[in-house]
Amino acid sequence: MRILIRTSKWAIWSRRLGSLAVPLAIIPVFMHRERMISSADFGVVEIVAVSVAALALLLALGAFVRLWITGDQGWGKAVLGLFFSLVCLAPLGVVGWLSARYPAVSDVSTDYLNPPGIVSQLEVPFPDALGQAAVVSAFPNARDRSYPIEAAQMYELVAALADARGWEPRARRAPQTPLAEGQINAIATTLVGWRDEVAIRIQGTAQGAIVSMRSAALHGFHDLGENGRRIEEFLLALDQRVTEVLRNVVPSTAPVDDEPAPATQTDEDE
Repeated sequence: MRILIRTSKWAIWSRRLGSLAVPLAIIPVFMHRERMISSADFGVVEIVAVSVAALALLLALGAFVRLWITGDQGWGKAVLGLFFSLVCLAPLGVVGWLSARYPAVSDVSTDYLNPPGIVSQLEVPFPDALGQAAVVSAFPNARDRSYPIEAAQMYELVAALADARGWEPRARRAPQTPLAEGQINAIATTLVGWRDEVAIRIQGTAQGAIVSMRSAALHGFHDLGENGRRIEEFLLALDQRVTEVLRNVVPSTAPVDDEPAPATQTDEDE
């Protein structure tokens, strides 16, 4: 007598839905970064992908129970469904962890009393006093910098660092005098395609220049600490660059007369 061993339908559908969720979650990321779809459409597609992955996960867990009890086939399909679903749901866990770790703000500045202006037409919610205090606590290195370098040279250093990061220029105004103000506005794109505006102000002073920075998420909701980390990373890189510039400056010395001194006449010569 031949015994028919069935393949669990739970396992089959878990693998099918899991294999559907993976491209549904990954492909829109590249499309969003290349601006082939809007941020609103991207959010909707990702919600669908997460829902499909969650269903695949439930089916995989149910398939494991049924396979253990019934002895049917389908362990490999259930494992694949579990793997695919976890791949899609792992970023959701990272988002939850970042949401708990960083303050719920979308605009970070080194100078909240007089923040550098942004040129985007979108209205970015500015943190209240409580949010500003949370930002100061979470990002201790996001502070104004004062450098003993003239504003014009400081502007060139800042512009070079911004270009090296691939930020898309929006507006630039170089300082015209040592005591004038200059500013750089650019768009930075996150890993998944969200866009933030970065504004960097260079204010000339009698001692050199003061650099203030602002980074604001144009989507307007929790930035998951992206803007604060960007400011800290940029300013630390700027600190290193300024240190290199100052180290390479040759200190001024007293001028040396290249002409030999006239010989003095001695008694022997006479």
